[in-house]
Amino acid sequence: MSKNTILSEHHAALGAKMVEFAGFNLPIHYSGIKDEHEAVRKSVGVFDVSHMGEILFKGEKALELLQLLSSNDVSRLHTGKIQYAYFPNKTGGIIDDFLTYQLDDNEYLLVVNASNTQKCLDWIQKHNQHGVKVSDISDTLSLFAVQGPNAANAINNLTEFDLPKMEYYTFVKGNFAGAENAIISATGYTGAGGFEIYVENKNAKKVWDAIFEAGGKYDIKPAGLGARDTLRLEMGFCLYGNDIDESTSPLEAGLGWVTKFNKEFINSEALKSEKEAGLKNKLIGFELLERGVPRKDYTIVNQEGEKIGTVTSGTQSPTLKKSIGLGYVKSEYSKTGTEIYIQIRNKNVKAIVKKPPFIR
Repeated sequence: MSKNTILSEHHAALGAKMVEFAGFNLPIHYSGIKDEHEAVRKSVGVFDVSHMGEILFKGEKALELLQLLSSNDVSRLHTGKIQYAYFPNKTGGIIDDFLTYQLDDNEYLLVVNASNTQKCLDWIQKHNQHGVKVSDISDTLSLFAVQGPNAANAINNLTEFDLPKMEYYTFVKGNFAGAENAIISATGYTGAGGFEIYVENKNAKKVWDAIFEAGGKYDIKPAGLGARDTLRLEMGFCLYGNDIDESTSPLEAGLGWVTKFNKEFINSEALKSEKEAGLKNKLIGFELLERGVPRKDYTIVNQEGEKIGTVTSGTQSPTLKKSIGLGYVKSEYSKTGTEIYIQIRNKNVKAIVKKPPFIR
């Protein structure tokens, strides 16, 4: 049975179409995916992403444990800074991708994918020989993503902090819309700019209502999982379970930029060897040149009709009015401008390799 977030019933009352996702009852859309997508690209939209997992690390050796587990160099963080990374497994794949927030000296918050929260906890505890206190606080927090070019102006009067001046991948902690100890984070999964607001569950409804009241003059809209997916795909952001998983190489997935070999971490030697040997496959972006919509697991072929890869994500881009996607292909077909073909209903549909983001 799927779990509700604090506001699941409120979303249903707003007319949202609800679906089961990652074990939760979540809105897929309210007024429609294109409408919500456009609101985020042009003004401001709000996603309830309270299903995400939050794991707290506390202790003198918290950094030491994180350096072992994380692909990125956590020592480069300072209080108020955020970092993107992944947990490598021992077989060349990815346990999960996540954000690390340094809350204080010896205190970090990890934000993981909802469907992977327990798996991440088990993995962390398996390697916690450091006496670090690790707590799953997911059920105590609600999380709202306020996204779009007008996000900062829409919610700036709800807090004492100067949101328009906040740098990307930084956060502040304090009062937001009357909720104490809120985390206001200049992050998001849309490429449209904006903030993610973490509040205690008891403040969720109050904060949600305050955001919509403040954003009224910007025609603020609630947005669901459908628009979240089309927005992230236009940016070429990976989705765990589609584009990356336990069997995909993080280097082939283009995550070399958060793979820091200046330190040792789980499976780092094998990943270093893989890099030195040269990558066999690469995750590419592509744009269809003919009609059709690419979907996950569709076959990618070359001009001769030979299989060269597989689609991992695909959609009709509401901004570009074209079909776009991500997929793994043999490295020799990964160069920008290469013509490839997506097999859609027994027809080879012509596409071209494009380097994400698809929109600028």
